[in-house]
Amino acid sequence: MLVVDGQPVRVRVARTGEDILFGADAPGREQAAEAIGRMRFALGVDDDLRPFVEEFRDDPLIGASIRRKPWLRPHRRPRPWEALAWAITEQLIEYKRAAAIQRRLVRRIGPRSVEWDLSDVPSAKAVAGLAPAEIVSLDLAATRVQTLRRVAGAAAAGRIDFAAPADALARRLQSFPGVGRWTADITALHGLGDFSALPAGDLGYLKAVGRNLSGGDPKGFATEEQVRDFFKPYGPWGGLAAAHFLSA
Repeated sequence: MLVVDGQPVRVRVARTGEDILFGADAPGREQAAEAIGRMRFALGVDDDLRPFVEEFRDDPLIGASIRRKPWLRPHRRPRPWEALAWAITEQLIEYKRAAAIQRRLVRRIGPRSVEWDLSDVPSAKAVAGLAPAEIVSLDLAATRVQTLRRVAGAAAAGRIDFAAPADALARRLQSFPGVGRWTADITALHGLGDFSALPAGDLGYLKAVGRNLSGGDPKGFATEEQVRDFFKPYGPWGGLAAAHFLSA
């Protein structure tokens, strides 16, 4: 379920042979088209990955993964705000704990349809309006609560332009205390569909690249700069190449 123009819209997606079928229950055509468009983006069905596949299908590091899963791509969120908010909740904690916090936040203030028994992610305005203590009670650290509310307030007021060029948006996000390069890269990769965005500070990449550079040492650990250098040969496909590397 997605809220569009203040109205709940239910989107359904199914595979029919080689086709992907989208349908929406909405008050009107415009809301249906908007919700379907967001889910088309989230699922990446309109992305043409053929140039990437053709260039790197025989790559010694990720070629096997590409040949096995040419459709693989990083997951996305329907909205950039959702990707940014969830990235903040995932800072410096294990994913399962972060996901539990996200579910609590959705249950607490997320728009809900009783008819469909579905909820959407709370808006930036809703998050900004929560008292800090209320978010802390959901198990989010106080420092990240401050960051989340600060960023939510700016997003709700239109002071974050998610349509800005990638470099400009990254600089804007990192101007907020508590938002670093990793959070900006996650927002670009999962919220904007930028395949060049590489969250190099992610623990999974630090460990996987470190193991590769050390010749297979399970205790190998790379630096963030080493991770960026490692995926430089893939150019504008760095984030997608990194997803294949982890898959392989």
